[in-house]
Amino acid sequence: MTGPSHAPSGAAPDPERAAELAANLARVEERIAAACAAAGRPREEVTLVVVTKTYPAEDVRALAALGVRQVAENRDQEAAAKAEACADLPLSWHFVGQLQTNKARHVVRYADHVHSVDRDRLVTALSAAATAAGRTLGCLVQVAFDAEAAGRGERGGVAPERVGALADAIAAADGLRMDGLMTVAPLTGRYAGQPRMAFDRLTEISSRLRETHPAATMVSAGMSQDLEDAVAAGATHVRVGTAVLGVRPRLR
Repeated sequence: MTGPSHAPSGAAPDPERAAELAANLARVEERIAAACAAAGRPREEVTLVVVTKTYPAEDVRALAALGVRQVAENRDQEAAAKAEACADLPLSWHFVGQLQTNKARHVVRYADHVHSVDRDRLVTALSAAATAAGRTLGCLVQVAFDAEAAGRGERGGVAPERVGALADAIAAADGLRMDGLMTVAPLTGRYAGQPRMAFDRLTEISSRLRETHPAATMVSAGMSQDLEDAVAAGATHVRVGTAVLGVRPRLR
């Protein structure tokens, strides 16, 4: 059965699976290094965030043993259980999925960054939850290049025209820190099938945003299939799942 593991904190990962993850991670690191070299960027400018959704806590432990420190999830129930099972590890947790306002209180308990902030009501909910928990939560505005000016994208996110106002709301909210921007390569609209163009546009928006929010330096873009395009465009964080963990969950 799939899902998060509740193995004791000292449980050793399966050696065969650990070796598989090590090989996959090495290949991804090689891709990032090559992309940085091609773009004339230092390797340290790009942070790998491993998306561990649908995979168990044992895999997170194996990745941590390999030096991974940034992990991401997109569903609160799975993320919360996994973060609790891995609480002894030196990890930073990123929430990258669409987030309902009624889940904000749960997410702020374990997440250090939320990449998918896309509406004022969510800013209000996250602020209240972070303040109540005595935490400061890093927030990224999700930019949707398939969104109409007043709407949201197919996979969440706001249109580029709304980024400034939402960033201002985050920066003004108690308990929140405006960290930057995130996007997912769109499936429809002007940039469909053109991830490099979308990522270039995100970098342009980020540059303008830093004129008013100079600390908002995170540019989260690129996944397993298009991380090279993201690095070439200037992404600071790439979110990679399949290339590290595999195409689908392993049966446990």
